[in-house]
Amino acid sequence: MIVPQFWAEAQSQGSQGNKTITVRRFGWSDNSQEEAQANAEQRSIEALNQILSGKNLERRERKAPYNGSTGVPIREEVISRHGDTVISRNSYGAHCLNTPDVCFIDIDYPDSPPAGYLFKTIVVLQLLAAFTAYMISSNIVWLGLAISSLLFSYTFATLAFQIVLKFKGGVEQILIQRIDDFLLEHPLWNLRIYQTPAGMRLLVTHRTFDVNDPEIQASFKALGADPMYARMCRNQQCFRARVSPKPWRIGITDHMRPRPGTWPVEPDRLPQRNAWITQYEAAAVNFASCKFIQNKGSGAIHLNVEPVMALHDQLAKACTNLRIA
Repeated sequence: MIVPQFWAEAQSQGSQGNKTITVRRFGWSDNSQEEAQANAEQRSIEALNQILSGKNLERRERKAPYNGSTGVPIREEVISRHGDTVISRNSYGAHCLNTPDVCFIDIDYPDSPPAGYLFKTIVVLQLLAAFTAYMISSNIVWLGLAISSLLFSYTFATLAFQIVLKFKGGVEQILIQRIDDFLLEHPLWNLRIYQTPAGMRLLVTHRTFDVNDPEIQASFKALGADPMYARMCRNQQCFRARVSPKPWRIGITDHMRPRPGTWPVEPDRLPQRNAWITQYEAAAVNFASCKFIQNKGSGAIHLNVEPVMALHDQLAKACTNLRIA
């Protein structure tokens, strides 16, 4: 995991037949702007040589923050460092905790029926349409019912999904049961469970992990981790947790300026950005980003996990009664 202080961009050119190839690459450093520039120049030369040798590579890297680009570090403003843990400001202004080896797992509540529900609903409605048409011997009726079933299949699937959720005790109970089932198969694991505005956050405390550990990838799948979060973890080689509220949930209606919120920004735009940050920080004081619910599992807390857990709970205000946002 790398969250650099300094960024630069360089370009290299070469000839391929009658064509001039221009390649641009970013560089970064925790030490100086000069070192970041040297890194950019080295990366652009290496990429140009690979392209000239026939390798299919992008000629220009996108300037984006935490976007999942393999091989490009997190491009966000560093707010503070705590050993290997970095607190950064993301593209919409919130604080994020980034850690190379303390596992956080984000699980979102489903807001729509899974694909399987929709497929099964379509099949059932089509069979009903065919059966009804057969009983009254009318191809016109079959055609009308078949089209109607396709048009309204999502509505019926959503209704069926909601009924199933209610029958099983609600989405929170389903997630808790999933966690309990997982822990029965993994008795050494310990999970600290938090409520978030859109789901749950799990903090694995019994040991540290490399993000590429097959056990982590298996746990993401078994516990229903948000697929985008899981992909970002792999690409950026870190685990991540938002520890301040989302602006639009606390009454901040305008976006952080300048847009997009990719770091760094031009010096003459910093006053505009800092004015927005001052407004955001003043409002964020009265909100938490998650709420601690309970601890489940072996009860073990690894020595290297404990300080990250404490920092997370402090910054996220997880053990307060503040509204989560």
